Amino acid sequence: MPQLREKLDLYLTENAIDSTVEQLTPDASTRRYFRFSQKGRSVVACVYPDEIKHLARSYIDVTQLFLKNDLPVAEIYDFDEVNGVVIIEDLGDKIMRAEMEGGDAGRKDDLIRNAIDLIPRIQKATEAATESNSIASRLRFDVEKLMWELNYFRIHYFTTYKKEPLPAETDNALDAEFMELCAELDSTATVVCHRDFHAANLMIDSSGSLRIIDHQDARIGSPTYDLVSLLLDRVTEIPSEEWLTEMQEHFFRRCDAVGLETPNRESFLREFQLQTVQRCLKAAGTFSFQSSSRGKTYFIPFIKPMFRIVFETARDLNRFGVLRETLENELSN
Repeated sequence: MPQLREKLDLYLTENAIDSTVEQLTPDASTRRYFRFSQKGRSVVACVYPDEIKHLARSYIDVTQLFLKNDLPVAEIYDFDEVNGVVIIEDLGDKIMRAEMEGGDAGRKDDLIRNAIDLIPRIQKATEAATESNSIASRLRFDVEKLMWELNYFRIHYFTTYKKEPLPAETDNALDAEFMELCAELDSTATVVCHRDFHAANLMIDSSGSLRIIDHQDARIGSPTYDLVSLLLDRVTEIPSEEWLTEMQEHFFRRCDAVGLETPNRESFLREFQLQTVQRCLKAAGTFSFQSSSRGKTYFIPFIKPMFRIVFETARDLNRFGVLRETLENELSN
């Protein structure tokens, strides 16, 4: 962290900015965020470590795409490419996830519906992404990327977190099931996805509107990807089928409202189940890594609920027997 603060101090000095600096609390990011005053307004600096500062270009690219398509992201005020510092609009401190935790069920569902409203709008930017050659149109959830995420889960849950690598026979059998899953999901990758669309990456601004953050990894994926992420990320109680159906129906209505072709229900729900298996395992891998390697142990309570969701979904699909057996063992311990 000190090195990143030094990069910001250099930016402030070079731009003759004399302001108090407040460090903001990151979630799972390797970037660091700071608030200060510039030209009479509060702004936020996103400071990238040297090893990933080239990714600031991706953030700017996707931000420009989203802004041109009327998606509510922070405006970019300045970019210091040498130091890896991006100066953006200050959206405040109210994170949707915290608001949901402090509210009743009705308030939570209202926020979820408002967030769902944004997903078809993101997907509608697909054509514009292709026409502008945005990085969001050049990256996709293909077999390679999907498998990378599943391997990330295997490594960081079993080896990094539990320190109990899987037996080779089980590992190889899982590999075959994962390849089958990824090949099917690869064929569904048709629209722009945020990629990490959940309540911790949505802010509530001073007007009460939702604003999207952490969108630099947007890429082409399944129309179900962001919905799965939003509805099933970081839960400790598994949502009921009735609630999931209600939220899926809201998504269908919003697709129609923005002029997207309403998905075929049967195909969409099957894709939703397949994406649930992949995305929840990916999330479990992230929670395992963050808790064991970065000391963010508040992620631990979310790991086994992800396993329960995947187990029940795979069981409903009547597929992925090795995965089901593996997760059943973890859930029984």
